[in-house]
Amino acid sequence: MSAPSTRFADAARAALAGVRDVPVWLDTPDRPARRPALDGDLVVDLAIVGGGLTGLWGAVLAAQGAPARSVALLEGGDLAWAASGRNGGFCSSSLTHGLANGLSRWPDEMPTLLAMGEENLDAIEATVAEHGIACDFRRSGELTVAVEPWQVAELAELAEAARGLGEKVELLGADETRALVDSPTYLGSLHDPRSTAIVDPARLVWGLADVAERLGVTLHERTRVVGMHDEGGMVRLDTTSGRVRARQVLLGTNAFPSPLHRLRPYVVPVWDHVIATEPLTADQLAAIGWAGRQGIGDAGNQFHYYRLTADDRLVFGGYDALYYFGSDLASRRRRSPATEQLLTEHLLETFPQLEGVRIGHTWGGAIDTCTRFTAFWAQAMGEKVAAVQGYTGLGVGASRFGAQVALDLLDGADTPRTRLEMVRRKPVPFPPEPFRWAGIQLTRRSIARADATQGRRDVWLRTLDRLGLGFDS
Repeated sequence: MSAPSTRFADAARAALAGVRDVPVWLDTPDRPARRPALDGDLVVDLAIVGGGLTGLWGAVLAAQGAPARSVALLEGGDLAWAASGRNGGFCSSSLTHGLANGLSRWPDEMPTLLAMGEENLDAIEATVAEHGIACDFRRSGELTVAVEPWQVAELAELAEAARGLGEKVELLGADETRALVDSPTYLGSLHDPRSTAIVDPARLVWGLADVAERLGVTLHERTRVVGMHDEGGMVRLDTTSGRVRARQVLLGTNAFPSPLHRLRPYVVPVWDHVIATEPLTADQLAAIGWAGRQGIGDAGNQFHYYRLTADDRLVFGGYDALYYFGSDLASRRRRSPATEQLLTEHLLETFPQLEGVRIGHTWGGAIDTCTRFTAFWAQAMGEKVAAVQGYTGLGVGASRFGAQVALDLLDGADTPRTRLEMVRRKPVPFPPEPFRWAGIQLTRRSIARADATQGRRDVWLRTLDRLGLGFDS
């Protein structure tokens, strides 16, 4: 969809009446009790800052790799409260924010990056099975659907590139696509049957936390790190309720300001919003098909992503990514009524056979965006600290890889992962305000214009492409 819909405006307003403003994944009586905050001082081998998926994978992998190593994880809020519990639940094998973005940046490394990404997703699936993590993990694949004629041609080019790299993808026409999922907007699709799983992300977080504790990791919630200091052989972390001294520190702070101040210009918080319907009836499900329960994303620059949950709610998000001046992370940004209305209109335009469905939940959260749209790594304080962030929306799967690389770097290990150019080089930082805000707003307007003009990129977008900053969804 290249422009806001008006046909379904009234139906969307009715659908949103009485909506709950909490992520559907967190609105459950099964939410675990909060772990206690740090109380006093602690000395450990490894301290992890951030209790999202990066931090939890880091804790699990560290404890498995060196069982004698003492590990403490510090989460400033509650487990799963931020990006790890607010996302759409797409667990992708991509480490590069999609094939096109990877090819534009690391063409020579793409065969290796694809293989590592598949191995990473396989390992996530194996961990979920081994430890019985009840997070509705389904290796259902993904459909990237064309909803404009220019997107059909772009998907054909992408399919050719993927096949050239040995990827088993199918290019489908409109009728073939609608036989899988029935939307009148679909003109074709690229079907990748193995590279994506769908998952309940909050339950994945809670399950990994249980695994980490069983492996001996200490978890502290409501323990915000307010300072980090090099003390020679140790790193001191000052928190709101005590101090931690650690031989090594892994930072997984996502969109939040890093304790390593020099990394802050590399990441901006972009707010993404999501809606979830009430559970669909058997008749509503039959009307749209979707027996394969694939994750779906459309091929626009401003794109939507959507999937079904275990109880048959339709989760629908994306499109209207928002940046606020000064990298504002205030809680008031979690709601955007205009965006919620727009997403609901777009959902009904995609599936008009669902007109009359009610929206049960709506929420928003910040994504840690960097200029290359993929994770990056950095070290500091005599290589006792390693940081990873910048996933730009594909962190559910890539977070495990990000944590493993960070642990490699802390151990000084020379591995195929640490030799990647992607790991060795950081992205271009964002400029300071007000240039940051102005540049992001100009880019948002330009990509909207490109979607409205058959994908044609204007001078601004072509300039960003030449600088290696080109937006590629």
